[in-house]
Amino acid sequence: MTSPADPPNGAGASGPGLKLLAVTACPTGIAHTYMAAEKLAQSAEALGHHMKVETQGSIGAENVLSDNDVREADGVIIASDKDVDRSRFIGKRVLVVGVAEGIHHPERLIEQVREAPVYRGDGGGRGDGGGRSAERGTASAAPGGGKGRGITYKALMNGVSYMIPFVVVGGLLIAVSLALGGDTTSKGIVIPDDSFWKTVNDIGTIGFQLMIPALSGYIAYAIADRPALVPGMVGGWIAAHGELYDSEAGAGFIGAIVTGFLAGYLVLWIKRIRVPKFVQPIMPIIVIPIVATSVLGLFFIHVLGKPISWVFEHLTDWLGGLTGTSAALLGIILGLMIAFDMGGPVNKTAFLFGAGLVSKNPEVMGACAAAIPVPPLGQGLATLLRRRMFDDQERETGLAALFMGFFGITEGAIPFAAARPARVIPANMVGGAVAGAIAGVASVEDNVPHGGPIVAVLGAVGGVPMFLVAVVVGTAVTALVTLALMSVGGGPAAAEADTASAAPPAASPAAPSAAPEPVLAGAGGGGGGTAASGAAAAREVVSVKAAAPTDTDRNGDEAGAGAGPGEEVLSGYLTERTVKERLAADDKDAAIREMAELLATTGRVADTAELVRAAFVREEQGTTGLGEEIAIPHAKTDAVTAPVVGFARSPEGIEWGAPDGTKARLVFMIAVPEAAAGDEHLRILARLSRTLMAAEFRERLLGAADVGAILRVLGEIE
Repeated sequence: MTSPADPPNGAGASGPGLKLLAVTACPTGIAHTYMAAEKLAQSAEALGHHMKVETQGSIGAENVLSDNDVREADGVIIASDKDVDRSRFIGKRVLVVGVAEGIHHPERLIEQVREAPVYRGDGGGRGDGGGRSAERGTASAAPGGGKGRGITYKALMNGVSYMIPFVVVGGLLIAVSLALGGDTTSKGIVIPDDSFWKTVNDIGTIGFQLMIPALSGYIAYAIADRPALVPGMVGGWIAAHGELYDSEAGAGFIGAIVTGFLAGYLVLWIKRIRVPKFVQPIMPIIVIPIVATSVLGLFFIHVLGKPISWVFEHLTDWLGGLTGTSAALLGIILGLMIAFDMGGPVNKTAFLFGAGLVSKNPEVMGACAAAIPVPPLGQGLATLLRRRMFDDQERETGLAALFMGFFGITEGAIPFAAARPARVIPANMVGGAVAGAIAGVASVEDNVPHGGPIVAVLGAVGGVPMFLVAVVVGTAVTALVTLALMSVGGGPAAAEADTASAAPPAASPAAPSAAPEPVLAGAGGGGGGTAASGAAAAREVVSVKAAAPTDTDRNGDEAGAGAGPGEEVLSGYLTERTVKERLAADDKDAAIREMAELLATTGRVADTAELVRAAFVREEQGTTGLGEEIAIPHAKTDAVTAPVVGFARSPEGIEWGAPDGTKARLVFMIAVPEAAAGDEHLRILARLSRTLMAAEFRERLLGAADVGAILRVLGEIE
């Protein structure tokens, strides 16, 4: 399929014109992807250059660059806020910037790419002109080059993405084996050695043991490519195995995050070292991994490991001095510790303290047992209460977390905590403290060193009603605090370094350029990167799989689709009924309400208030003001029965928080049902985004005399 970003034949074919390539991509894959492509292609043509642009949008890669294109290219611009495979560009000048740079400064990028460093692959840190183009996820050192979403955010989400399968598989196998093969003993829930379920449990344990190295390794990989993978994974393994540095607990997932970033940046530093040419081929596969792994391992064991061991020992001693304090206070402290790092040294200190007193003071273990399931249960409940605040992967992980929480596997909450630690960890701790306090006050007893509702089901808990009350209340508190903090701080996957969606996690090493799942794009600022990086809130916006309306819908069926074929555009998503010449609203919230009421005239909106609420939730994740006087608020919600698009103008403009500071004068509102299927409307929306980048088109849309004239202008998109 040929993208509209492909320049006209002959552009730049004569004179001083260069043959340039570009790749554009944003986390959501519609608006900014195509806006950047259009701007770059237009600017290249105006400057007398030939440019071919590959768009990696939500409907897949379009106008894909061929080997011949790459071979003949004078330079490559990658304007992207997600990982793009650069291996095909080895030996070419490559300029890497955020997608917003492609939209707002295309001419400058075309000028800068002439002097961009030559990309040397994994092992080459410097090109002809120095700089940093060989570094994964970073921009060229050229002035003004944007970095897009912060590398910290991208790396963290990459690690979380690859860790999740290990958590889910390992946790569920352990939970199933405990449920079907476990027996309650004084040592906890034990599976007989000769049991089939013991083998299943062992397999699950292996999965759990690998999740920490996977988190660390893929954080490092996202920062510095393949040479950082081994140091990152080995560092994660060391962090998880405290016996290497005299710690009974290890450093847990927090230690893995530390080793991941240390490994990544250590490899980047080594890459910058100039070496003789005969050494360069073995740098990425031998020298860098060996040096980085050795340095990181020794540093963690002999430098970082000592404080971790010290913390573990002194926390245990400190807790021992608290046994005479009030039960509520001790329960609060144990709950806070259990929920803090979910398997790390603080968690293990509290757990081992309670387990050591099972025979003498089972009330201490009772407080621990009530707090243990709260983090996974709370995070799982949050994904059920406000599904639209989480992406598909998080919702699936939430269901697994609920199951793991029931069986007392606190680690089920780690993916959520790793993705947004500053929001999830405090929420977990508050819920854990509440659960521990209730269990302490009620003198709940746990006679086995294990936690979660499963121990009550198996008869190991004394005071079952109050134990369940403690777990339920703690879970509810964690869920509500998590949602409150996410609402204040950002939407899906609003990671601390950014806060997207989410951006979605970086692509896998095997297929770094694979297209993401279709998503309904918006725009938005997100921290940690350029302000116009699409839907910058973490793991992105709302996934959409809506089918195109049927012919019956388009011609006005019982659902009230609107006017006849001659009065419809955008394949029937937008009709005369959903066009308004002038918005009465003078602020964003009022404009969204007015647009929702406009969409309701079609009969496709079952609940206008819910549509407004869903649109507001989306705005909390990042503004949908695209810039260029355009705003596209949107929602994926069952408040609509079929996809519908509305358009209205605001001559004075509405402040929408657009990255370029312009007020929105052209407002499109898009709503699709939660359970729709297909992607025809995604193609339409992609064309809409590209077409709106033409100033002449926007001027005609603003100047159209009436609704009919507006529809005729919009009809050109078809």
